[in-house]
Amino acid sequence: MTRTQALSDLLDLYRPIWLFSGALLLTLFCSRAALIATHWDRVSAVADLTTILIQGLRFDLIVLFAILALPLIGHPLFCQYRAWRKILPVYLAAAYGLVLLMEAATPTFIGEFDLRPNILFVEYLKYPREVLTMLWRGYKAPVSLGIFTTGALMTGFYRLLSGRQQMQSKPGLSLAIGLVLLSLFACTLGIRSSLGHRPANPSVLAFTNDLLVNDLMLSSAYSVAYASYSAIRHERSVRAYGSMTPEEALEQVRQGIALPADHFSSVELPTLHHEPAHPPLAERPNLVIVLEESLGAEFVGALGGLDLTPNLDALFEEGIWFGQMYATGTRSVRGIEAIVTGFTPTPARSVVKLPKAQHSFFSLAEALKRNGYETSFIYGGEAHFDNMRQFLVGNGVETVIEEKDFSNPTFKGSWGVSDEDLLRRAHQEFDKPHEKPFFSLVFTSSNHSPFEFPDDRITLHSQPKQQVNNAVKYADYALGEFFKLAKNSSYWDDTLFLVIADHNSRVWGDDLVPIERFHIPALVVGGPVEPSKVDRLASQIDIIPTLLGMMGISTPIPTFGVDLFRPDIESLPGRAVMQYDKTQAYMQGDQVVVMKLDQPPVLYQRTPNGLTPATENDQNLIDRAVGLATWSSYAYQNQLYRLPGQ
Repeated sequence: MTRTQALSDLLDLYRPIWLFSGALLLTLFCSRAALIATHWDRVSAVADLTTILIQGLRFDLIVLFAILALPLIGHPLFCQYRAWRKILPVYLAAAYGLVLLMEAATPTFIGEFDLRPNILFVEYLKYPREVLTMLWRGYKAPVSLGIFTTGALMTGFYRLLSGRQQMQSKPGLSLAIGLVLLSLFACTLGIRSSLGHRPANPSVLAFTNDLLVNDLMLSSAYSVAYASYSAIRHERSVRAYGSMTPEEALEQVRQGIALPADHFSSVELPTLHHEPAHPPLAERPNLVIVLEESLGAEFVGALGGLDLTPNLDALFEEGIWFGQMYATGTRSVRGIEAIVTGFTPTPARSVVKLPKAQHSFFSLAEALKRNGYETSFIYGGEAHFDNMRQFLVGNGVETVIEEKDFSNPTFKGSWGVSDEDLLRRAHQEFDKPHEKPFFSLVFTSSNHSPFEFPDDRITLHSQPKQQVNNAVKYADYALGEFFKLAKNSSYWDDTLFLVIADHNSRVWGDDLVPIERFHIPALVVGGPVEPSKVDRLASQIDIIPTLLGMMGISTPIPTFGVDLFRPDIESLPGRAVMQYDKTQAYMQGDQVVVMKLDQPPVLYQRTPNGLTPATENDQNLIDRAVGLATWSSYAYQNQLYRLPGQ
C-alpha cells in the first residue's frame, strides 16, 4: 500500500469525526455571529470583535474536544467493528442536536435573563409541567420552530455521518496505539485550553463589565455544562469571594450588626444575638408577608416607575414604605432566602436548594413558631417548585396550601391559580378563628412569564395582553382586592402586612451588576401601622430584625441584617447586597464593592451612567464586603446559621 493510499484510508476512517467537527464549529460560529449582530450596540461599546471571535473559537474547541474525547480515543481500537460504526453516527448526531438545541434556545433565554443559558436552564427542567406549559403558551412559535429545525438538521446530519466510513485495511496495532496516545494528548490539551496550572474557564473571558458580552464568547452548551459542574462542586464546597480567615470575617460581620458584645449570646453560634426590644405596634400581632413575583421599582408609580400599581401606590400613603429597598438576587429563591432566613447570597445556589439547609437552618417561621405562632405558606402553584415545600417545612412552616388545595379557582395558568384566587384563599384562612397569632408567607405568581391572568379585570396598559406591564397591573388589581377584604376583616387590627417583591421582572444591563434593576418596593401596612417613609438604603436581609422589632419580639437570631427602626440607626451606614449570576456587589452609599470568583474585589463608584472605577480605595469597605461574603459561605458549610437546639 502506498503512503498516499494509507493517508487516504486514514482520512476516510475519521470521516464522521471531520464532518462533525466542521459542522459543530460552523454552527457555533453562525450562532455567535447572529447574537453579536443582535446585540451589536452593547458589543461595540465595550469589546473588540476580533477578541470575541478568537476567544469564542477557543471555547468552541473545548466543547468539541469534550464531545469527541471518547470517540477519538476509542476509534482506532474499535473502528473495524460494525457495531461501533453504527453507534458512532448516532452519538455524534445526538451531540450535534443537543448543541444546536441549546443555541436555538439562547435568544429566548437572553431575552428573559440577559445571559446565556446557565444553571437556571437545568433547574427549570426539574419541573416539566410548569416549564413546558409556560414555553408553549408564551413562546409557541420560537419553540416550534426550534424543535422542527433541530430535528430536521439532526436527521440529515445522521444520514450524512452514516455514509461510507470503512477503510480498505484496518490500522495495525502500533498505528492504533499511536493514534490513541495522540488523541489522548490532543483531547487533554483541547479541553484544558491552557498550559497553565488551571484549565480555561469563563473567568478568563471577563474582559468587560457587560456580562452578556462576556457570555457571547461561550457557547450555551459550555455555559450550561460549566454551570452544572460548578453547582455540583458548590454542593460539596460553597466558595467564598476574596481571601479572609473565618475569624476575620466574623469580626466584620459583627461590626456590621453593630451591637455590643454582650448581645451575642452563644459561643457555638457566633452570630446569634438579640436586638434591643422597643415598644411593639400591637400586642402579639399576626404577620403576613405578601411576596410579589417579579415586581421591580420601575413598575411602581410611587417609586418613580410606570403608572401600573395604583393600589400599591395608595397603600404607600397608609403604611411604612421603604424607598431604597434592594433585592439580593434575580430569582424567587433568592428573595425567599433573604426575606425568610435573612441569609446573604453566595456564589452557590440559594440555601432553599442546598442540602445542609433543608432542616436546622434559621428561618423567620422557626423563630415565630418558637414564640407561639402558627406558621403557613400559601402558594397558587405546586409548592415543590424550586424545592420551596421541602425547605420551608423543614425550617418551621407547619401548613402548606398549594394549587391542589384550591377548589374551582376562577383562573388557572402555567404557574397555578391566579393572584385573585390565591389572595382570596389567604383571606379565608386568616379570617378563621385562631387560638394563636399566625405568620403566613403568601407568594404570588401571576406576574411571571408567560403573563397569564383573567380577562376583564383591568384596562390593558398596551397590546398584546400577555406582557409584563399588563401582568403587573393585574397583580396590583388582585392586591387591591385583597386589602379591601382585609380592611373589613376580623384580623386587620391585629395584623402587620409586609408587601415586598422577590426580585425584579428582568435584571439586565451592561454593568457588572445592574444595580437599578435590584430596586424593589417594600411596604408595611395594617391596622396598627402609622404612615411614614424610610429613605435609608436597605436590603432584604434587614427584613427579619425589622419586623421582629415592630412586633416587639426580642428573640435570639443569627441574621446579618439590622432593625431599621433601632434607636441608633442613623449612626449606621445603609447598605445592600446583590448577587448577579456569580458576581456579588456590596453597596454602601454610592460606593460599590464588586466581587468575582478567583479575582480580587474591586471598588466602584455608582454614577447616573453606571459603575465607574473608584478614584480612591476604601479598604475598610472592601473588608466589610469580603467578610460578609466569606462568613456566609463558612456559616453554611459549618451549620452555624441556626437557632440553639436546631
